[in-house]
Amino acid sequence: MFSNDQNIETIGQLVDVLKHYAGLQKEYIKLGTVEKTVRILTAIAMTVILGLLLVFVLVFLSFAIAFALGPTLGQVAAFSIVSGFHFLIFLLFIVFRKQWIERPLVRFLSKLLLS
Repeated sequence: MFSNDQNIETIGQLVDVLKHYAGLQKEYIKLGTVEKTVRILTAIAMTVILGLLLVFVLVFLSFAIAFALGPTLGQVAAFSIVSGFHFLIFLLFIVFRKQWIERPLVRFLSKLLLS
């Protein structure tokens, strides 16, 4: 049954088509991986840039508030109030880190990697 030349040629063509298909699938997986890697790196870069800008704004705003409160409360008290406010924000981030940081990050990465 398989000794027929036409069957052998058909099987050879099928093997060639399967090899080509496997190569295309490999290329498709590479492109998908590159796309997702670029998306993740872009998101990281944007987060770092926006985070640094936010830090600079908060530092200058903190100094402005402390110096504005300085004449009425005294410089030490004004800077202590501002640093106490920063410490309160830090504690809030520690307490709510799962809701504010971990869950959104997991959601973002799972949506990105599983799409």
